[in-house]
Amino acid sequence: MRVLTLFLNALALAILCGSALAQESHPFTIHDMLAMDRISDPQISPDGATIAFVRRTTDMEANRGRTDIWRVSVEGNDLQQLTTHTAGDWSPRWSKSGKQLYFLSTRSGSAQVWKIAGNGGEATQVTHQPLDVGNLVLSPDGNHIAFTMDIFVDCETTDCTVARLEARKNSKTSGVLFDKLFIRHWDTWKDGRRSHIFVQTTNGGEAVDIMAGIDADSPSKPFGGPEEITFSPNGTAVVFAARDAGVGEPWSTNFDLYSAAIDGQSSPQCLTEGNEAWDTNPVFSPDGKTLAYLAMQRPGYESDRFRILLRDWPSGKERILTENWDRSPRNIVWADDSKRIFTSADDLGQVSLFGIDVASGRVSALLQKGTVRSPSLAGDRIIFGMDHLKSPVELYSISTSGKDLQAVTSLNAVKVATARMGEPEQFTFEGWNDEAVYCYVVKPVDFDKNKKYPVAFLIHGGPQGSFGNDFHYRWNPQAYAGAGYAAVMVDFHGSVGYGQAFTDAIRGDWGGKPLEDLQKGLAAALERYPWMDGAKVGALGASYGGYMVNWIAGNWPDRFSCLVNHDGNLDERLAYYDTEELWFPEWDHQGTPWENPAGYEKHNPVNFVKNWRTPMLVVHGALDYRVVETQGMSTFTALQRRGIPSKFLYFPDENHWILKPHNGILWHDTVIGWLDQWLKESGTY
Repeated sequence: MRVLTLFLNALALAILCGSALAQESHPFTIHDMLAMDRISDPQISPDGATIAFVRRTTDMEANRGRTDIWRVSVEGNDLQQLTTHTAGDWSPRWSKSGKQLYFLSTRSGSAQVWKIAGNGGEATQVTHQPLDVGNLVLSPDGNHIAFTMDIFVDCETTDCTVARLEARKNSKTSGVLFDKLFIRHWDTWKDGRRSHIFVQTTNGGEAVDIMAGIDADSPSKPFGGPEEITFSPNGTAVVFAARDAGVGEPWSTNFDLYSAAIDGQSSPQCLTEGNEAWDTNPVFSPDGKTLAYLAMQRPGYESDRFRILLRDWPSGKERILTENWDRSPRNIVWADDSKRIFTSADDLGQVSLFGIDVASGRVSALLQKGTVRSPSLAGDRIIFGMDHLKSPVELYSISTSGKDLQAVTSLNAVKVATARMGEPEQFTFEGWNDEAVYCYVVKPVDFDKNKKYPVAFLIHGGPQGSFGNDFHYRWNPQAYAGAGYAAVMVDFHGSVGYGQAFTDAIRGDWGGKPLEDLQKGLAAALERYPWMDGAKVGALGASYGGYMVNWIAGNWPDRFSCLVNHDGNLDERLAYYDTEELWFPEWDHQGTPWENPAGYEKHNPVNFVKNWRTPMLVVHGALDYRVVETQGMSTFTALQRRGIPSKFLYFPDENHWILKPHNGILWHDTVIGWLDQWLKESGTY
């Protein structure tokens, strides 16, 4: 009933707006994407009655996102904005009593911990550190907070780090001397600092570095967060994930769990030394008897299957809970009685919600369709964010038995109703080795089965990724549907959510099985949907998808009217030497280039430039240190030298992704304009 009630409320609001909304109704564009509110990080109050969450809006004038903290009841009532400061506010965490919310904010000029009454009011500052603070975690007893700061490990105080940074800033020399990798990572040059965990009382006092002496980051960079840090049940220690790999850090995925006393008087103890693969996301059971965490088994492979491990606390005896479940869980949420665990996992183009019996390991699907994010528990209900191909994230709840799905928020309902979107469909076809491969199609907006439509053939990155049932803020198929295209997205071999063997199949075969799946998938879509115009198809991809566009240009050169390559490699051999995370190519190409040169040349696009003849738009960001800018420049050079119609869109202030709102508009205008030129207009070559 709750879903129906919120739908009727949204409908009533739309009717109230009347003709204004009717006049504004339009096909979905990048402007609608930017207008959507983004909901994240739902946190349940101790009494299970209220959800605090982060609401991000787009500030077009400032050319960035703005984050505030809101609250709403679990039933979806009493929506309230708690923070209104012009600075960013994020990472809400309830006090033990539920009367206060701790959060992070830049309102003092740097990121610090603040607190505010759970029902709103004036916020007060909790930490006054000389460095930015991040990754806030509260102890179970409410007496301590843990947070991170980037410090020089050989400094005994944070003031030492500040002084060293100031001296560098004022130095008249600009040279930087490195003696080991990483020298840069993702989009940031390394300056010798590490993210360390500090603990202090909630009433103030000295912050203690509990990782003193460890030359490693916690949480992991660049994408790790507070989910990698937790207090022990009695609050006297912190368990955290870190990779203390020395000079081997760029080619190691050996993250371990450590336990450190909150007083910092003893060295952290490694809990998972026996596993040389990835260990992370520690979560204690409510009864305090078990530490659950996620663990991979194969060293050097970032896309191995995570398993849930259970470790008796504090004895250390372990067992694998999900060995027989061929999915990779993303998170761990304990039931109040410590007898079940709830998690989300990629599953056949969805990110579904599951329940796992702790005694038997039996897994049951609770919610299958859509993309489930950040599940947590509120009494006998699971609270989570969910999005899909026709809606950004909203908050929902469902019973722990998987029944009675209810919507909690509908913040984007009117915006979604105003922007007309295409209808999505999923189908399967026989791909490589006649195995089932999944494909999503999004029909053009205002679809007419009697018309013929050009096709945007979208190729996902990763390659261990997926173009599934989610609302993407960079590669959203609705942007193409709104521009009059049919969007086709094949989850080729190598994609996640179809079993580990399916994911593993891409190793050593980047241009083999995936290309065959793409070829068969496009043919299957054109046969299944006769309204698609097979003579007007453009292929687009980023990262691995950009690599695949370059591979297609030389190995499937007559199929497409145009191509779009965003941040894709041209030369896989050279790419090994100019990227940063070396474990990735070493696993996928089965060794280093000097150990296995054939692994890098087998499917290397640069060797087939002689076959190129399809018009291509190339896009690259200067701050992309994963796929460096010269790979895009080299691609454009090859196109120009061969006389192939081509353009190069360059962003000096973007990384592997296009994040600034106005840059996102330029990107979409340029990409869709390129498609229009070759698929709708009289572009010839």
